[in-house]
Amino acid sequence: MRCPACGNTSSKVVDSRPAPDGDAIRRRRACERCGARFTTWERIEELVPLVVKRDGRREPFQRDKVRSSVSIACRKRPVNADQIERIVARIADEVTDREASSEELGRRVLDELAGVDEVAYARFASVYLRFESLQDFQDLAIERPTHDDEDDR
Repeated sequence: MRCPACGNTSSKVVDSRPAPDGDAIRRRRACERCGARFTTWERIEELVPLVVKRDGRREPFQRDKVRSSVSIACRKRPVNADQIERIVARIADEVTDREASSEELGRRVLDELAGVDEVAYARFASVYLRFESLQDFQDLAIERPTHDDEDDR
């Protein structure tokens, strides 16, 4: 660790304690050359899966984007916040690979919404599948998966 006062790379740890949120360790250090004290933080580096977009771009998976999309689809529907959070959690738990396509994620959201609310399912599908006509909705109604296990959602 480089001393911010003199640039020396040799320091000793004077005090260590967990951060209030428990996600890091706070360390007080003292420079062995000039005696200056400074604080460092040690955190776990998480590997964030990447989402491969339709155009080939890659971006970090963002749980909030999934939550936002599902929430918009469920707006003014009898779907509560706990149901939405469970959907998001199940999808996020499945994204453990280094990469997942946006198409896979969209299909997974559709599968989840199919068992929760038909209108939310259709709303999400209309954006995700880029519907342009009433026929697109009618075709969706024919291929929509059915869920017999709706009680556990």
